[in-house]
Amino acid sequence: MDSMEALRRKIGSAADLQSVVRTMKAMAASNISQYENAVRSIDGYDKTVRLGLAACFRSAAPDHAAPAWQQKSTAIGAVVFGSDQGLVGQFNETIADFVLRTLRPMAGKKIIWTVGERLQASLADTGLELHRRFVLPHSIHSITPLVGQILLEVEAFRNDAGMEQVYLFHNQPQSAAAYSPVCQRLLPLDAQWQQGLAAVKWPSKNLPQVFDRREETLSAYVREYFFVSLFRTCAESLASENASRLAAMQRAEENIDSLLEDLKRNFHRQRQGSIDEELFDLVAGFEALNLN
Repeated sequence: MDSMEALRRKIGSAADLQSVVRTMKAMAASNISQYENAVRSIDGYDKTVRLGLAACFRSAAPDHAAPAWQQKSTAIGAVVFGSDQGLVGQFNETIADFVLRTLRPMAGKKIIWTVGERLQASLADTGLELHRRFVLPHSIHSITPLVGQILLEVEAFRNDAGMEQVYLFHNQPQSAAAYSPVCQRLLPLDAQWQQGLAAVKWPSKNLPQVFDRREETLSAYVREYFFVSLFRTCAESLASENASRLAAMQRAEENIDSLLEDLKRNFHRQRQGSIDEELFDLVAGFEALNLN
């Protein structure tokens, strides 16, 4: 059994840890709100970009809309978002298992780019070919530079290896602190995808038309579509990561509360026992004096 001094030290350590956990909970909750606001903000821009693409596709046959993005290749690229830090439960393991189950049935060479150091460790034993690892941003302002780096990397491989298929994998936030792994195909921009956008209902009675430099206009909208897709993917992944961390910290706080309760109960029990022993010695000494 621990001594009273040892129990006092354990209580102090648990209280310090409880303070750290509460701070991390507050930071995670604040970050969730920040990244969720970023996702909502990008939704309006995403709608505008999709309407621009729909206008371009309406003005030409889908078969001639984007020939530059439909090269024949067996290479498959995947950009996977995870975490750089721990204390996120099964966040990285969940997305790594989802990536493996999704890509394994596909024929062809797989090229994987990871965003997050912990994720790369989770994917290391899957047998997938891991290429460059990107550092996960820790603020909204750092997402845009990251997106630019990823786009340059994907474009370089697409030109060199003729890579046609590119997928985005990340954990998407759900209700409360839950999340689920999702996959989005970024390339190719095939005829079916173009037809789907062209069929989108226009929000007004005045239908748009693209006159001069249609190919340049289309290319600009496609680049913005790539940017929006990656930005949302990163922001949703960061929101999910902080939600997972918040849930982990809540469980940790509950465990610390239970531990503190047990430690304090044992401390008070020992303290009361020590007091009882001192009182017993005092009474015994007093009685011995009276007998003399």
